[in-house]
Amino acid sequence: MSKRKPASFTPYFTQEDAGRVRAAFLAAGTGEGYASVSDLIEKAVLKEVRRLQRKYNGGKAWEPVPPGALRTGRRNLAEERHRTE
Repeated sequence: MSKRKPASFTPYFTQEDAGRVRAAFLAAGTGEGYASVSDLIEKAVLKEVRRLQRKYNGGKAWEPVPPGALRTGRRNLAEERHRTE
């Protein structure tokens, strides 16, 4: 996990996906150097963020966006449909 004080950020998974994340951690997490499931999730997300930065931001880090800047609440129907595709 990050050495700095962690910010509150909660990813949501389906029951099936959450079970697969836990299974992956139990099967290989410590052998891969992950201290916890949160550590695994954090490193996986940041790896994807770096990929997106390379693709969409010329490889430069984006300026951080403060808490409260993103829409909150449930997904709308179009977002739910896109998620299941």
